Amino acid sequence: MASSSTTTISLSLATFSSTTATASSSVTQTKTSSICSFRSHERTLSSSLLGTKIRVCNKTARTKVVDKSSPSNGITCLASSSVLPSALLFDCDGVLVDTEKDGHRISFNDTFNERELGVTWDVDLYGELLKIGGGKERMTAYFNKTGWPEKAPKSEEERKEFIASLHKRKTELFMALIEKKLLPLRPGVAKLIDQALGKGVKVAVCSTSNEKAVSAIVSFLLGPERSEKIKIFAGDVVPRKKPDPAIYTLAAKTLGVDPSSCVVVEDSAIGLAAAKAAGMKCIVTKSGKTYSTSCSPVNSGFENIVLSSSTRL
Repeated sequence: MASSSTTTISLSLATFSSTTATASSSVTQTKTSSICSFRSHERTLSSSLLGTKIRVCNKTARTKVVDKSSPSNGITCLASSSVLPSALLFDCDGVLVDTEKDGHRISFNDTFNERELGVTWDVDLYGELLKIGGGKERMTAYFNKTGWPEKAPKSEEERKEFIASLHKRKTELFMALIEKKLLPLRPGVAKLIDQALGKGVKVAVCSTSNEKAVSAIVSFLLGPERSEKIKIFAGDVVPRKKPDPAIYTLAAKTLGVDPSSCVVVEDSAIGLAAAKAAGMKCIVTKSGKTYSTSCSPVNSGFENIVLSSSTRL
């Protein structure tokens, strides 16, 4: 079934009771490790999440998705399903809005500059720091490794307050960017959410970012009519951040749905790990935040977010 330049994988995913995809023998090829990573960039999308036009469908359909990230080794996936997910759960940063490089990073640096801490996070450094979930946790880990600024307090308790104050100011600066709409939604996100809500699929945003920042993105960029239908789980609503599955487990419990019937849209390795640990299916979309394309083929999860039959790849 596979040609010399394309690996084709047939996934048997008719219902959500399946926790592992049944695939052709070509799954064992090492190049399938990038099966659940996709490139969106500047292509015209109806959802901007898979690098092609996609829609939520409640009819049996065949899905064709091609990973263009490696021109010589494209990966094609075929899947079918007749069951909608109970819930569609989005990460926020990098999924709804590509915020990290020119949003959160800039806001962190502006905060450090205001406090005269002598700290600047460049793009490469911030990419490494993104492997740590949560802004407060990120700053704490950085200062523990490189040394705390002279202006930082000495006791552990006072340092927690110091980090919290930095994070509060960073959030204020970030929210100003959102309110000015300087960081727009990724193309097609609103349409996909509308399609899901229109078919009775519950929609939520699950993020390690501050709850105020996530709420601002949902409210200002998706609008009040949509935002009142979207549940937000963010910040310190759970004690442990991604890759711990706590936030996704809480979302499923609060929404009253089985984790195995949820589809998660993520853009990072820690997000994928959290979704997998929660027993959910996950789609990874590439963004400015995505630094690794290594994903397990059993988490491809295409059975309920499918391509329009008219899509040309």
